[in-house]
Amino acid sequence: MTAFTVRVSDETASKLEQIAEKLDRSRSYMAAQAIEDYVAREEWQLAEIEAGLAEADRGKFADEEDVAKVVRKYVRPARQS
Repeated sequence: MTAFTVRVSDETASKLEQIAEKLDRSRSYMAAQAIEDYVAREEWQLAEIEAGLAEADRGKFADEEDVAKVVRKYVRPARQS
């Protein structure tokens, strides 16, 4: 395990302290958890972006009909009065 210093605003430190107290955890634990969550989310997002770019490089794009199907699935037409 590695330790390092992170600078945050007084407001953020205060909020972190409040959350830590409510969850009966240390501020250090909460900060480490937040960093781990951030790293996992960014790692996932970057992998998805890279996969999408690889698909685009292979010429795999949605055509107009594919996009229209998705739109029809989630967007309802406006009601006529």
